[in-house]
Amino acid sequence: MEIFQYGYMNRAIFIGIVVGITCPVIGLFIVLRRMSLIADALSHISLAGVAAGLLAGAHPVLCASLFSVCGAALIEKLRENYRTYSELSIAIILSAGLALAAVLLSLGKGFNAGILSYLFGSIILIDDNDFYLITCIGLATLGLIALFFKELYFLTFDEDAAAAAGLAVRTISMGFTMLTAMVIAISMRVVGILLVSSLMILPVAGSLQLARSFKEALLLSAGLSLISVIVGICASFYLDLSPGGTIILTSVWFLLAILAGKKAAACLQRNQKAEKNPA
Repeated sequence: MEIFQYGYMNRAIFIGIVVGITCPVIGLFIVLRRMSLIADALSHISLAGVAAGLLAGAHPVLCASLFSVCGAALIEKLRENYRTYSELSIAIILSAGLALAAVLLSLGKGFNAGILSYLFGSIILIDDNDFYLITCIGLATLGLIALFFKELYFLTFDEDAAAAAGLAVRTISMGFTMLTAMVIAISMRVVGILLVSSLMILPVAGSLQLARSFKEALLLSAGLSLISVIVGICASFYLDLSPGGTIILTSVWFLLAILAGKKAAACLQRNQKAEKNPA
């Protein structure tokens, strides 16, 4: 196929696979902890990191990772101060990140056009440094999730019981939020800062409609995300479309198809019951 004749496309597909698996794995824990908006907050912090990197002449993805990790730490600290209204911590960091990004972007001269590749993703501009950085962080994240799977599972469903059982809830929660921050920072090269939270949430939303267990939801969300990323990258190559937007629209299509399929199945089941038990 023509798409595999280009080195940058092979890199993009490989990174897409890494990101496509990592994002929903993190996203499932986020959704079940009712912290879906944390991805938006950290993506805004990442935008500030990209702007700071471009302004200072440093590596934008690395700077975005550092800013995002700092934002994750602040969210966890603020959650301790607002235990009853923990969602306030996310709103505060989201607002602060967007404001900081706006200020840093206003200071930059000449890179406003380049920032678009980070806002909406650009598989063409993925270089060797991005490739190794994204691959290392993505694989390390999956390894840590597998290593601490039982602890994260316990913490996700009952944080108080996990603390009573002797788990280091604060440490695990802080570490997980920092992993989330790094995944968001590396995923922006594929889908863009403005859309990365969608890649974390949409496949999970579809899998929860079909799954009957946590592990099944994990596998389904990873599968839906992976298919969306590969289809989106291929479609963007052949149709000359934005890769990030194409990937997310594919995820939206899958979600709508699942919802429509479930509704149709429910209607069919009701009709069959009505035929068996006529009034």
